Amino acid sequence: PILWTKLPGSKSAGRVQSVALKLITEREHEIELFDPEEFWTLSTKFSDKNNNSLTANIFQLNDKKIEKFSFKNKSEINKASEEVKSKKFNISDISTKVINRNPSGPFTTSTLQQTASGRLGFGASRTMQIAQRLYQGIEIDGETIGLITYMRTDGTNLSTDAISSLRSYIKTEFGNEYLPNDPLNYSGKKAKNAQEAHEAIRPTDVIRSPSSVKKYLSPDQHKLYDLIWSRALSSQMESAKFDRNTITLTSDDSGTIFKASGSVIKFDGFLKIYKDQKKDDDENILPEMSKGPVNIEAILDEQHFTQPPPRYSEASLVKKLEELGIGRPSTYASIISVISTRGYAETINKRFHPTDRGKLISAFLEKLFSKYVDYNFTAGLENQLDDITSGKEGWIKVLEMFWKDFNQNVLDVKEKRTREVLDLLNDSLGSLIFERDKDGNIDRKCQLCKNGSLSLKNSFRGGAFIGCSNYPECKFTRPLSKAKAAQQSQLAEPKLIGKHENGNDMYLKNGRFGPYIQYELINEIQDEETVKKKKKKKENDNLKNISIPKGISVESIDIDKAKFLCTLPKSLGNNPDNQKEIFLNSGRFGPYLKCENKSARLENVEDIFTIGLNRAITLIAEAKPGRISSSIIKDLGEHPDDKRPVRVMK
Repeated sequence: PILWTKLPGSKSAGRVQSVALKLITEREHEIELFDPEEFWTLSTKFSDKNNNSLTANIFQLNDKKIEKFSFKNKSEINKASEEVKSKKFNISDISTKVINRNPSGPFTTSTLQQTASGRLGFGASRTMQIAQRLYQGIEIDGETIGLITYMRTDGTNLSTDAISSLRSYIKTEFGNEYLPNDPLNYSGKKAKNAQEAHEAIRPTDVIRSPSSVKKYLSPDQHKLYDLIWSRALSSQMESAKFDRNTITLTSDDSGTIFKASGSVIKFDGFLKIYKDQKKDDDENILPEMSKGPVNIEAILDEQHFTQPPPRYSEASLVKKLEELGIGRPSTYASIISVISTRGYAETINKRFHPTDRGKLISAFLEKLFSKYVDYNFTAGLENQLDDITSGKEGWIKVLEMFWKDFNQNVLDVKEKRTREVLDLLNDSLGSLIFERDKDGNIDRKCQLCKNGSLSLKNSFRGGAFIGCSNYPECKFTRPLSKAKAAQQSQLAEPKLIGKHENGNDMYLKNGRFGPYIQYELINEIQDEETVKKKKKKKENDNLKNISIPKGISVESIDIDKAKFLCTLPKSLGNNPDNQKEIFLNSGRFGPYLKCENKSARLENVEDIFTIGLNRAITLIAEAKPGRISSSIIKDLGEHPDDKRPVRVMK
């Protein structure tokens, strides 16, 4: 109730969800305040007497070791290039070192969600839905068989019997060279505050290889089972071995050094079944060269700018929560789901972007309930809850200690007026939401009426925004986010993007609820009676507006994407399970599929442009039916205007 009264339209705050939202908003603030820094890198292409060539990076220049920001601008890199050109170089050393790459342990809930996101593109909820099905059982030759062990776990080790079974399979299928002398133990890899009530995720029987059960599984089920099976099996296999080669090139005066490194796989070990996704210099193969003089063929310089920290993906957010000791395996997926469905964050290109409402709520909690969104407090409370479960602490005592301070905090905030709360948030978020004047001070002067003061405001439906203190005389408003404000300014005038199939122009515009596409419908030749019926029709009733789905940037909308969005809702074909059509559409929560009483959201908003029938069938098959299934009482036939069925529903 406090949240509802002080920030109308806000739905909830929670011990874990609010901390997760805090992580997302803090990262967004880091990005907004980030100031890119320029730096340059220098490499040189050398060749020997046999015309073998390689490109090496500078390591030392005139006896000074090169760091990331050694060359900060073009003039500095030009000076360094001239220094290098003036020198003669020799290959002074060629070294080889054997490098081991060890296997990772079997999956916990967290690492499964992270890896499935990175490799398969599955969101946390989707991963857990598929894993649940594999755990509960798949019908194989008339028998329901659970293919994996319990999937909500933070345990990193496997049972003795499971390890014995895996080692036996490795010896039989791959030979002794792939089997370590002793079983591998992953106890040191467990997460902070891990309960380890269950073993790590593994196949119930390693004999059921992914290929042997493929015909019984959907494509996505097979992908996830293959991931779990190969990770568990590889966790008991030998390390992969690489020959790490390094060629060192030194100037005649010994003051300047270049180095080139690469590697060749010597023994694949666990990589035989669980391919490593690392794509780095380790995979470079260096040419056969020997010590001696080399010539400079080209000097290569490249400009770079430091990048802000990346926004959280589902995988990286789960990883961060686990590192902080917040949340449990059974709650990660639901935490992420709540943040999205409450409208506190939206997923754009698989990364979390806090909404204006999400930013406001996070700032509200940080300012007025700071103790309860503190990372250490939340992690400590997790420990207390674990102690209650194990019987080390009484639940009444823990609740009494929590409630005493929390209740007083609620009473204190309850006394504050909404305007007072917003003023506190103005101060808290000022550097992020307001522009600065030429002296670097926060400038809250309204640029429309010139004498009003800009301030945070909150609307029940639209969430947070910036408005003028002279309202209603001055109606200036803009989004909380400076980036969104810039986008709004960009679309201050309609942007022509091409022509619709009917020959009319299509425009990109910005409205109260965000950017949208608009075009004029074809004017039909109408009889006199129809004209009379429609003579009071508004002028803009002949305009068609199509909202741009949340998460799709305005800059990416071209004529092809615009035409596609105009076709929604779009039939992708019939579902073979019930012969009903599967429709693709976009709603207030983004793109989704609909078939009868089942709906499935598309986790990646860009999939709306590429999804096909096969993928849609899989998503619908794994979706849960709606809570209320409408049934047709009577079919009245087609509507005369759009030819769609008119039905009486129950």
